[in-house]
Amino acid sequence: MERSADSELACPVTPVVDIVFSRWTTPILWALHEYGRQRFVELERRLTSITPKVLTQRLRQLERDGLVSRTYHAEVPPRVEYEITELGASLGPLFANLTTWADTNLSAVERARQAYDAGR
Repeated sequence: MERSADSELACPVTPVVDIVFSRWTTPILWALHEYGRQRFVELERRLTSITPKVLTQRLRQLERDGLVSRTYHAEVPPRVEYEITELGASLGPLFANLTTWADTNLSAVERARQAYDAGR
């Protein structure tokens, strides 16, 4: 992978962070990974604070990125299901490592924040 001279893209993980860690991506991928294939309404129920418009936008972007697949069933009424792809599921070890880091370090982050805030 060629490195960019652009300061925002100089870090090789920047594109990954942009893809994976936008506001609703991780909760959507987690729900699809944890509960399997789901309809839009099921995802909407699991992610209670997301609006239908934002869920639609994020699902489209995830489908475009190859992390989610969309299956349309031509029946009455029409049915659409979303499923995490193999590419999306390959992010599992990344999320597992982040979970381990969070379990180990978030209390230290909280202490650092409190110390910083107390000094202001």
